[in-house]
Amino acid sequence: MTNNDIIKRIRYTFNYSDDQMIAIFASADYKVTRSLITDWLKNDEHAEFKEIHDDQLAIFLNGLINEKRGKREGEQPKPEKILDNNTILKKLKIALKLKTEDITELFKLAGKPISPHEVTAFLRNPKQSQYRPFLDQYLRNFLNGLQIKFRDHKKS
Repeated sequence: MTNNDIIKRIRYTFNYSDDQMIAIFASADYKVTRSLITDWLKNDEHAEFKEIHDDQLAIFLNGLINEKRGKREGEQPKPEKILDNNTILKKLKIALKLKTEDITELFKLAGKPISPHEVTAFLRNPKQSQYRPFLDQYLRNFLNGLQIKFRDHKKS
């Protein structure tokens, strides 16, 4: 999955407006313009499409943590220069206050159940032997589960 796909899905899931997206970046001490956000959200075949880089997505996820959990005192965490799917899962887990059981439930909602052991393997340090990479299909299913829980259920 591309970073642009990820930010599009998060925006859609939580129904964020451009102003809310700008505020999320601002809460992580990063200034973005409305035009930059709309360029990130455009189809990749569009002439004005811009790719969102790992550090920018990391800043957005840090801002999401600040918005959902409250901003920490002092200096903001440094954004990761290279962002992998496992780190994206960890940041969304923190922002949304998800427990292992919540994550397994999201996968079940997406029609792709996984075990709690798999979830903890995704959250481990890469140096540990039980670590597993959080591949794109897992991230896609996780984001689908989030959408079902936070957007589609609100419509009912």
